Amino acid sequence: MWLRNILNHFRLIRRKRAIANRYKHDITKHFKDLKNRRYLTKEQKKEIQAFYKPLIGRKVSFYCHEYFYSRTGVFSKEYIPTDLYNVELLTRANRLDLNLVYRDKNLTDVFLQGVKQPHTILKRMNGYYYFEGNAVSEEDAINYCSNLDDVLIKPSLLQQGEGIQSLTVTDGRTNINDYSLKQLFHIYGDNFQIQEKLKQHERMRALNPTSVNTIRIVTYRSDMEVLLIYAVVRIGKPGAVIDNQCAGGISAIIDENGRLGKYGFGGYDVDNILQTDSGIVLEGYQIPSYDKAVDTVKRLHLQLPFYDIIGWDIAIDESGDPALIEWNTKVGLSQSAFGPGFGKYTERIIKELWKKKPHYV
Repeated sequence: MWLRNILNHFRLIRRKRAIANRYKHDITKHFKDLKNRRYLTKEQKKEIQAFYKPLIGRKVSFYCHEYFYSRTGVFSKEYIPTDLYNVELLTRANRLDLNLVYRDKNLTDVFLQGVKQPHTILKRMNGYYYFEGNAVSEEDAINYCSNLDDVLIKPSLLQQGEGIQSLTVTDGRTNINDYSLKQLFHIYGDNFQIQEKLKQHERMRALNPTSVNTIRIVTYRSDMEVLLIYAVVRIGKPGAVIDNQCAGGISAIIDENGRLGKYGFGGYDVDNILQTDSGIVLEGYQIPSYDKAVDTVKRLHLQLPFYDIIGWDIAIDESGDPALIEWNTKVGLSQSAFGPGFGKYTERIIKELWKKKPHYV
């Protein structure tokens, strides 16, 4: 038994090191692609280590500090290295071993109550079909969905907008490569959903008409208190149906009054964007119902006891009500659009999380 425990311990160390090296490699690669690279001084490096060593008992790498310093022009000791965040902090905050169930978009309306969500027409879960909440055969599912006008089909176990497409079905033929509905269902596999498109508020739609542009709010639960870490607006590119940065979208910080900051950021090296492709100047642009969105996610967070850090994607519908599009348990930190780490709560959150046991997957 003792030998097995020792071997498992070393396997875990190797696995953590491999994951950490992957994050370092990705950011370092993108740093080399930046037009304006800024390097840390000896004094700045000392300031960083003086901040982190008392908190976690060891020194940290500087690659993220240089990367975000280069993108934003703002130095801070509180930038959080992505390997530290993903390997150590997030595994202490969230039970990522439970993600297989909790991250299933088909179960969002089961786990989270009392919030508007886009209407789901069809779910396929583990190969079984549910039309309007009722179990049906594949034949019935195809018949019921043989004529649909401009809806969305989404893989239910994937994140970052992967696989989401606009779908129109006419007499069983789809607009996606002219597949039959049966062919499309088999391509999407055992876990997907078909939803109606949300009709969003005119001020959100103006940012980019083809995508549902969402407010990404990141919250942290500390006992019975839910803290707002930051909020950014996510704006899709023209023609896109999703607003993710990885799909060409941009993010811009939202201040406490619901207004956008001066700059937007996209991808890994697209910085200092002043306006959207639709011509909207970002600085000062008022996001509708921002306070309602914040209140909504703080209330929802208390319904999820296994996750202390959550990223929420909230749309604002045409009547001005917040609508939950998605929630994320493995949320990245937008340290370019928002700023360093966990904002004003950085030291507090790291201290609290470091006392907890990590749950490695």
